[in-house]
Amino acid sequence: MSRRQASRGSTLQEQLSALDTARELGAGRLDERRLGKLRSVLDRAGSRRSLSAEHTVVGVFGPTGSGKSSLVNALSGTELARVAARRPTTSSPLALVWGSAGSADLLDWLQVDERHDMPADSPLVGGAAGLILLDLPDFDSTASAHRAVVERMAGQVDVLLWVVDPQKYADAALHQGFLAPLASHGAVTLVALNQSDRLSDSALPEVTASLAGILAGEGLDGVGVFPVSARTGAGLEALSAAIRNLAARKSAANERLAADVVVAAAELTQYTGPGDLLIPGASARAALAEGLTAAAGVGAVVDAVAASYRRDAHAATGWPVTRWIGALRPDPLRRLNLRRADIDPVLRRTSLPAGEPAQLAKVDRAVRTYADEAAGSAVEPWRSSIRDAARGSVPVLLDGLDQAVAGTDLSTGRRAWWWALAGLLQWVAFAALVAGAGWLGLLALGGFLQLQLPQTPRVEGFPVPTLLIVSGAGAGMLLAVLSAVVARFGAKLRSRRARRRLAAAVARVAADTVAEPVAAEISRYNAFRASVEVSARRA
Repeated sequence: MSRRQASRGSTLQEQLSALDTARELGAGRLDERRLGKLRSVLDRAGSRRSLSAEHTVVGVFGPTGSGKSSLVNALSGTELARVAARRPTTSSPLALVWGSAGSADLLDWLQVDERHDMPADSPLVGGAAGLILLDLPDFDSTASAHRAVVERMAGQVDVLLWVVDPQKYADAALHQGFLAPLASHGAVTLVALNQSDRLSDSALPEVTASLAGILAGEGLDGVGVFPVSARTGAGLEALSAAIRNLAARKSAANERLAADVVVAAAELTQYTGPGDLLIPGASARAALAEGLTAAAGVGAVVDAVAASYRRDAHAATGWPVTRWIGALRPDPLRRLNLRRADIDPVLRRTSLPAGEPAQLAKVDRAVRTYADEAAGSAVEPWRSSIRDAARGSVPVLLDGLDQAVAGTDLSTGRRAWWWALAGLLQWVAFAALVAGAGWLGLLALGGFLQLQLPQTPRVEGFPVPTLLIVSGAGAGMLLAVLSAVVARFGAKLRSRRARRRLAAAVARVAADTVAEPVAAEISRYNAFRASVEVSARRA
């Protein structure tokens, strides 16, 4: 095999691999009919490449009355085609084989039962070893079986030789049904204008030019048009030389398969869009996380963290006479089921409202906005698949958001360092108040009992017991007010910390549940687009 032939084979392998990759990536996105066509192309290519590479199969196609069988006889120097035309089963193709060694499996795959080995001295023998010439039924036959054979063979043979006559060379059934759909197969297409002897010397160039013009309009410009006459032999040597050249190159099969891949890939370009998609950046992910943060009820949790801190601070630093009243108020975090340490964090859930229309609307809006930005310039069905990758996670997302909130460390069990000091000072003040009150009580009892008691000490003219009561009560209330102010400030700090931690937890859920599936789908789309581009690249 020459270096050029090896290069062609390598390119074809790349095209086939890329087309198969595109088929795999398109599964579940493209409709099954389209995927079925891709599988047919790949299966056909795999089968043909596993069979004889030394044989070139030339299928001879033509409408009724074009003289197709006569041309096959004239090219081969036999009467085999004419005999075959009188067989009971005219839908069966006839194979003329030059160099039959290794051709059996190939002909079995082509479903050709009637085969004839051609002698070395037949007209096409010059350089045509490894040639298989197939005489096929008329494609416009009234028998549906005939057309089925022609359509199958048009997708299997290596070279397509179309035989037309001067009367029906522009037949729409031929051009629209076969030639136009195979416009990419110009390298392995030949056209024979048979019965050229019926045209005058002046009309023949006009008809030939008209036929070439029609072919060019169908994308088959450059295809060889050979005026021939099976009756007189005119033009047969030029057509035979073209066939021998294709057979001698041993590359027609690969060229045919490469053209099939290009056609299949061209049909996929409608799904590739103008360019690759970019995975949404940090700003899009931040917007998604922000929207989901609101949907997860983070605001309510942050408010509860602040309220719980103030409640705990009052219970630890409030005036001992009244602090028990605050302890009777329910803990906001406990009401949200966020202060239970006896449950595994994986199983922990909040008592925040879940699945309500307002929450679902917020989640859907955040996810839809992210998905629309991610889809960008993608075309269907990829645009929908990217949206589905995002929105398909909503049921899991709702549970994930709740679990993220429930599992976030809100530092609710930590006591501020100043609570103990303020509490101690409160008890000191309370003790002074109790001591003063007790002292005055003893003095009152002694006076009632007419007992002689020591003189009550005074400070700046004020009795010490009275000073103890006043200073203890005043200090306690002042400490309570100052503690409440400090607790409010501390609650803000703790709630901000809680908000940051909750937002980070929600962002992780958003990344795992929404962003990653979307990124994977975008990567799949880009890989599909790259595979289509490689498979559509002509060798």
